[in-house]
Amino acid sequence: MAANPAAAVHVAVTWLTVAPLPQPRAEMDRRTGGAAIAAVPIVGALLGAVAAAVAFGLSHTMLPDLVIGLLVVAVLALATRGMHLDGLADTADGLGCYGDPDRVRQVMRSGDVGPFGAATLTVVLVLQAVAYSTLIGHHEWAQIVYAVVLSRVAVVYACRRGLDAANADGFGALVAGTQRWSLLVWTAAALGAAWPLGIRAICAVPATLVFTVAFTAHCRRRVGGVSGDVLGAVIELTTALSLVILIL
Repeated sequence: MAANPAAAVHVAVTWLTVAPLPQPRAEMDRRTGGAAIAAVPIVGALLGAVAAAVAFGLSHTMLPDLVIGLLVVAVLALATRGMHLDGLADTADGLGCYGDPDRVRQVMRSGDVGPFGAATLTVVLVLQAVAYSTLIGHHEWAQIVYAVVLSRVAVVYACRRGLDAANADGFGALVAGTQRWSLLVWTAAALGAAWPLGIRAICAVPATLVFTVAFTAHCRRRVGGVSGDVLGAVIELTTALSLVILIL
């Protein structure tokens, strides 16, 4: 793993956001990929802060909370180039088809959004927007940040040791199976951050991480391993899951 944490954050931000930063000089190999994945929760904190700031600012307008929630979803999609939503749709279409892992990967790489992808996108985005609107109505800005961060901690778990890449090339080949000690670090950090937010935030940690382990294990059977699309799906699904838990 890269020895320079700042460089790892730089790579993670340039990979996963539209932030206009200079392209990293580091060689894009598994060492760099593993370091960048370990820094992804920091990117989540930045994105979560932007989402909470947008929600806070718009809460002082006459816009309904649900509209603000939809705008928060849109801001996050724009800030991440929509690639996580694309990954969610592709993964849903792949998992929804019949066939062996080769067939599933073929469907996921086709680029078309099928019925499973469209339905999954609709349900997940509606859940996120409604949950954000509920948090906005209760002025729970920290929980908005927390949900976004926790979904990025889930990405670290999705790249844990023992999971292979679904494809020999692409993003998954750079990051699959690279995480070990970072799992413990970010789990402890997530639980520590959840403590002042209350029992719902604390419960969201094991629920989100158990879901991630189960979902990626299923993807290993159906897809053959982890890919960039699978990681995008993990982010969007765990964002929705953590938000639902936070508004219970």
